[in-house]
Amino acid sequence: MLGLDVLRAGERAGHDLVGLTRAELDICDAAEVDGALARVRPDAVLNCAAWTDVDGAESHREQAHAVNADGAGKLARAAGAAGARLAHVSTDYVFDGETPRGRDGGPRAYLESDPTGPRSVYGQTKLAGEREVLAASPSHVVARSSWLFGLGGRNFAETMLRLAGERDQVQVVVDQVGCPTWTGHLAPALIGLLERDVAGLVHLAGSGRVSWNGFAVEVFRQAGVDCRVGEATTAEMARPAPRPASSELESERDDTVPLPPWQDGVAGYLAARAGTMRP
Repeated sequence: MLGLDVLRAGERAGHDLVGLTRAELDICDAAEVDGALARVRPDAVLNCAAWTDVDGAESHREQAHAVNADGAGKLARAAGAAGARLAHVSTDYVFDGETPRGRDGGPRAYLESDPTGPRSVYGQTKLAGEREVLAASPSHVVARSSWLFGLGGRNFAETMLRLAGERDQVQVVVDQVGCPTWTGHLAPALIGLLERDVAGLVHLAGSGRVSWNGFAVEVFRQAGVDCRVGEATTAEMARPAPRPASSELESERDDTVPLPPWQDGVAGYLAARAGTMRP
């Protein structure tokens, strides 16, 4: 999902990108990583590979760690040794999900300097991957994002639209809040980090905050879909892996460009989706 949009964004920006599928490059295999970098000889590397099955990671810790931590480290070290900068994508799950508070005591978004504390195996492996990447080279950048949706992969927006075609009501949680991020916005932003030589840890997510319930309501509204969105709690919709109650991300850095509002991302996604679904 993200990788395809990165290729599209890179082409639009005039870059010569080489996209490698998992079948073409297993980042868990150091020899394959070294061989790929020797063949391509890139100026920069953008890692979109990850174990993204949050619930599956709870029962497959070693496999998730192999990709999200060890694999990320292998790629980051190989890129550094080859003189290439690397951008790595991470997640809001590295935080504990408890709402951070501002000086006035009110809720605020997570910033790059906030302490981490992942509660799920997925979040733990992604945090380990962040540390591997940042330790590999001071030129590398880790971009945390959240609630990704786009074409070419399973995601919440696509699932909601599918369910709306099968029923007249869906139940969606109201007590988890975050920043939906369209991959069509995130992809060029990631390329921009490499273009501007941004290094270290950054937050890149759709601007604004909403619950999963409100996200579904907006998707249906913009899509013109008549489907009622009922309210549910996290406890009522229990999953194997704990979900963060608060996933809102903002950047405190002055060298990053905020992404557009998440509602604009929904509009862009629906337009792109309609384009792919025309006969």
